[in-house]
Amino acid sequence: MVPKVKLGSQGLEVTRMGLGCMGMSDFYSGRGEEGKSLETLGRALELGVTFLDTADIYGPFTNEELLGKFLQGRRDKVTLATKFGNQRTPDGKFLGVSGKPDYVLKCCDDSLRRLKTDHIDLYYQHRVDKETPIEDTVGAMAQLVKQGKVRYLGLSEAAPATIRRAHQVHPISALQTEYSLWSREPEEEILKTVRELGIGFVPYSPLGRGFLTGAFKSPEDLPQDDWRRRHPRFQAGNFEKNLELAERVKALAAEKKCTPAQLALAWVMAQGEDVVPIPGTTKKERLEENLGALEVRLNPSELKQLDEAFPRGVTAGPRYADMSTVNR
Repeated sequence: MVPKVKLGSQGLEVTRMGLGCMGMSDFYSGRGEEGKSLETLGRALELGVTFLDTADIYGPFTNEELLGKFLQGRRDKVTLATKFGNQRTPDGKFLGVSGKPDYVLKCCDDSLRRLKTDHIDLYYQHRVDKETPIEDTVGAMAQLVKQGKVRYLGLSEAAPATIRRAHQVHPISALQTEYSLWSREPEEEILKTVRELGIGFVPYSPLGRGFLTGAFKSPEDLPQDDWRRRHPRFQAGNFEKNLELAERVKALAAEKKCTPAQLALAWVMAQGEDVVPIPGTTKKERLEENLGALEVRLNPSELKQLDEAFPRGVTAGPRYADMSTVNR
């Protein structure tokens, strides 16, 4: 079974690795295959992965509905995390970010309805609204805790100063931010801040949106409707430079007798017991492969080799085409 660790200092415990569910409904290839997704979720539970991560905009809205279907008869076995803040129409158009108190309360009720549950274990603000004081947003989130609709609070892609201000209003249990060998920005200030405040850290895209698995040899390997085709790091020029870096990880994984995905995840988890990655997949076999990372132990020499193979800041291209909505 997957061991459990504390996330934050308010009492939340989660499995050492979670499962990101976004790709089951949106953005990547393989989405929308409900039967396969439900099988993968079931296999996760069988193997002991009980920390499931979703958001209202995934689908949009259909990922929460998928989990709502899966959770029937299983709710007490799962630690459920979802997010609000990114506004999106039913046809997928993005409308911006909102952290207005009334919007927070409405989003929670809508998520509870789709998830078919009476409470959310970990409720994140998905992106920070620069037009609404974080104190107002977290104040509304705190109301949800008092009402019993939410157990613990989280933030996603928030800057250190924002995290501190939010934490003064109500304890924050987790910060979710992209973190992997090819996205090491949290090492500059974020990790220091959350550790000082007793906040757990949840890296999303710990496999570099699949790039670090070695699955892609050219941008053409991605289906036409896969969002990653528009991602800066998958663009021609950047792709080739990043492929050279991924090949180094592949070579080190071969020496370690594990897969590149397992090595990349083991590196993330080696950054601390308070670091709980949530790799996403739609496939049972990939889920099982990812969990194999729990058995990979990296010694100081191997960690140094990985640092040298993938030094901070070496990745070609920004994390997003528009970086204005992250690290606020």
